[in-house]
Amino acid sequence: MATKKEIIALFKDKRITIMGLGLLGGALNDTIFLAEHGADLTVTDLKTAEQLKSSLAKLKKYKNIKYVLAEHRLEDFREADMILQPGNVPMDSVYLAEAKKNNIPVFVSESLFAKYAEGVKLIGVTGTRGKSTTTQLIYEILKVAFRQAQGLKKKTTVFLAGNVKNVSTLALLDKVNPPAGVGDIVVMELDSWALHGMGDIKQSPYISVFTNFMVDHQNFYKDNMNLYFADKANIFVYQKPDDYLVAGQEVLKLIQKKYKKWGSKVIVPDIGVLGGSTSKWKIKLLGEHNRQNIAYAVTVARILDVPEKIIKKTVEGYKGVPGRLEFIREIKGVKYYNDTTATTPDATLAALKALKTGQNGTLKHSAGCSGKGGIVLISGGTDKSLDYRVYVKEVPKAVKNLILFKGTATDKILKQLRIMNYELRIEIQKNKIPIVVVDNMKDAVILAKKYAVKNDIILLSPGAASFGIFKNEFDRGEQFVDKIKNIK
Repeated sequence: MATKKEIIALFKDKRITIMGLGLLGGALNDTIFLAEHGADLTVTDLKTAEQLKSSLAKLKKYKNIKYVLAEHRLEDFREADMILQPGNVPMDSVYLAEAKKNNIPVFVSESLFAKYAEGVKLIGVTGTRGKSTTTQLIYEILKVAFRQAQGLKKKTTVFLAGNVKNVSTLALLDKVNPPAGVGDIVVMELDSWALHGMGDIKQSPYISVFTNFMVDHQNFYKDNMNLYFADKANIFVYQKPDDYLVAGQEVLKLIQKKYKKWGSKVIVPDIGVLGGSTSKWKIKLLGEHNRQNIAYAVTVARILDVPEKIIKKTVEGYKGVPGRLEFIREIKGVKYYNDTTATTPDATLAALKALKTGQNGTLKHSAGCSGKGGIVLISGGTDKSLDYRVYVKEVPKAVKNLILFKGTATDKILKQLRIMNYELRIEIQKNKIPIVVVDNMKDAVILAKKYAVKNDIILLSPGAASFGIFKNEFDRGEQFVDKIKNIK
């Protein structure tokens, strides 16, 4: 692991092309880190300067950055020492192909950090669903545990990284403890794109958590689930004998089918790890899926010998991650939940199930009834080449009103419901529930308020991508929360 002086030397005067600046903050902070370490940067993005205005404003003071906006150029991928890319560059990108043809290494933020952070203990979490909640809870438990630990010769610091808004994993190279960050722990949320990068450097975390595997991102993987799984599998394929894989039972069956052996120890947790009797744990998170997420986090904490009282206290105080079945407020007896990160139909169905059954019997309403205790669902958006047949079958049974954002996923939903020639904001009487299509959050919330009565729930759980109407899923959630907080 490099010292701080060596880290500066790693990047000083290196020609680095950053492919995609974006608006979420991760690439922006990567850029700031590299600029401050003396790299010769070319930032290239398909967005225009106007679209990237907020990110560009934070880079104004750096004179060692050249911008190529509204396009990519092959020359920037053949005349560089390395490429730093965001995760979702198309697999058949001619620009990345050009870099590889010229033997220029390509990294993501997570893989470039891991390459030079050999003294750090990496805990990685992946899965189609549940990885954000699990990652955050592991971080919270370990943060408390190591803050309270006594008798350590050297302070151990716990960091949160990976697919986290406004966080540059790469910039943690400056923050891990010297020498070489030995003893520090970094808890990373790893999506499939980050794991593709980890595969390039042939490295897996010390403790890997693989929550589940469902259909997602098939617009990116071109309807090839094997390619999607191959990227996810990088979380464990390079593990060593003293490493750990914490995996769900269904995922483990799939792993064993595709991989005859790998290096690490395997633990399959179940909800029974929560103190033996789940009734003893006063958990705030709704849904059976969240109990499983908690079980993964508890298992990791126990691997690291965290005292049981710290685990239990942290779990019981954990309220979840913003945008993941997040309770916003109650207004005139109507509860509002933000589940904007539900970008697959499976995730929306899980949210509906959680709210319908409640936690510890606290919500016993019949979600499908038109009277007391119904759910008004705000959903739909842009398709990721996903299957909505189960969604179309189950959602009309579970909600009293359905409000859909205009987009290709909504087109697919309506087609499967045999609804044709719809117009925006026109109520469609099909399947015994009114369905409305809107093209903005303001109208969605106004209509939801119109339909909801006392004891109802208004749930934003799109089951689709956000692009088209919103900048991203965070923008979608923030708009929803803003509208709800401004209701008098």
